[in-house]
Amino acid sequence: MEAIEPAYGTATLLLIAAGAVALLLFLIMKVKLHAFVALVLVSVVTAIAVGFPLADIPDALMFGFADTIGSVALLVAFGVMLGRLLEVTGGAQALADTLINRFGERRAPLALGVASLLFGFPIFFDAGLVIFLPIILTVARRFGGSLLLYALPAAGAFAAMHAIVPPHPGPVAAAEALGGSIAVTMLVGIPVAVLAWYVGVMPVARYLGARIHVSVPDAIFGEVNDGRDSAAEGEKGEGEASLARQAPSFSTVLLLLLLPLVLISLGTGVDTLITAKVVDEDASWASFLKLLGDTPVALMITVIAAIVVLGRPRASLSQVTKLLDNALGPVCSIILITGAGGMFGGILELSGIGDALSGSLRDLGMPLIVQAFIISTLLRVAQGSATVALTTTAGLIAGAVGDANLGDFQIALVVVAVAAGATVLSHVNDSGFWLVSRFFGMDEKTTLKTWTVMETTLGLVAFVIASALWTVT
Repeated sequence: MEAIEPAYGTATLLLIAAGAVALLLFLIMKVKLHAFVALVLVSVVTAIAVGFPLADIPDALMFGFADTIGSVALLVAFGVMLGRLLEVTGGAQALADTLINRFGERRAPLALGVASLLFGFPIFFDAGLVIFLPIILTVARRFGGSLLLYALPAAGAFAAMHAIVPPHPGPVAAAEALGGSIAVTMLVGIPVAVLAWYVGVMPVARYLGARIHVSVPDAIFGEVNDGRDSAAEGEKGEGEASLARQAPSFSTVLLLLLLPLVLISLGTGVDTLITAKVVDEDASWASFLKLLGDTPVALMITVIAAIVVLGRPRASLSQVTKLLDNALGPVCSIILITGAGGMFGGILELSGIGDALSGSLRDLGMPLIVQAFIISTLLRVAQGSATVALTTTAGLIAGAVGDANLGDFQIALVVVAVAAGATVLSHVNDSGFWLVSRFFGMDEKTTLKTWTVMETTLGLVAFVIASALWTVT
């Protein structure tokens, strides 16, 4: 669906957007209206306020909702199935025990973060987070304290890799639009993302975790099972007791977690080669690998493998099926709220706020890398989507980048600056905000005080690193 012709100037559109965000926060935090209802209601009110034709509002609402829920629903559903099998069979505990034995209790957050950085290279933010969720919760339950100590390092690692490093779609699209090299962007992006995570996420996670206590939620997986005494408790169903009698080995769990990593890596690698015109996009083998590497397909294959390896040897297929069916119920609210968050962001995107804002910022008269960061930040705050902010900003500054005759290394730094701006200030118009909020059992105020702050420090550190490198090139 195309954006409407703005009925108001940039200032008025920005005031409408700010008013919509304020209304949404008021309804959720003060009135205590359910987040899903509040998001849909405010989306409708915003669409009317910015001048959508009334007959087009239903389609406009579905634009953001369908796009978001189409990607999130499959990832969350397959991810929570895999997570439930890992949790009930003791697989998550086996992986957590090995990580802690290798790194030590004090370095548990670092261990989770490093593992997330490795898995986050090819896997999208939301898919990686849902796969790692049972491991994060298991470690947090074992050592106690605020969930933030363990959740933020892992979530921040996935966020850093997703925003800055190819082959993720945002930096790839930005590098292409600016005429840069995807390979150079990757070589620059990886160390910047890792350093930005270590400086901009780890200290913030420790600081916030020491001051804000977030309990481990039971809504998704329930009480985390240690895989040793579930059969004796008498509180588990027969299927869960059967599954918990013999915990899988660390190597089995690791291979299962590596399966989607390998499949997605194959798909993204082929996609990158096609983009670079090294491989013919019509080649049947390339299409097959891309299919296997599609994130929902890769997770589906992994779930089937987990059923065969973890479930079937320990319980009947009907018992495993019942376990998986029960796992889906608690995540319906997460999927719907995240989809509604995408609906709100979609309305803001279609309203023309981004186009009006970017048109006003086209000629700022400041260094190119600073201009890239500011434009991307304002677009991110205005409409929520990091990917839209990345691609839109890259398109806006492509002419200036071309005129400046920059090399591939400098273009890569501009891409990092754009990605940094697209990372900061995640709030209620960002579907990722709602995913984190619901996965970690945080209310909206706590999510703003934690996730939003961490995303902002991550983006700012990445921009500072890019700017420092820019001054010496």
